[in-house]
Amino acid sequence: MLAKYWKKIGMLIIIIACLFNIVAKLVAKVPYLEQLTESAQYVSDQEAQEKQEENEVLNR
Repeated sequence: MLAKYWKKIGMLIIIIACLFNIVAKLVAKVPYLEQLTESAQYVSDQEAQEKQEENEVLNR
């Protein structure tokens, strides 16, 4: 019996796994505003670090 339906059972398992993955990502989704804020902070930190390194090189 299992040999006859193995493809359908496999597809069902794959579909359930995909749906579970999608739902888990939606539940753990980071709010858009928070993501934008973190990205802006990262860019700002990188620019400050580059300016600091540039100043260190110029002061030598």
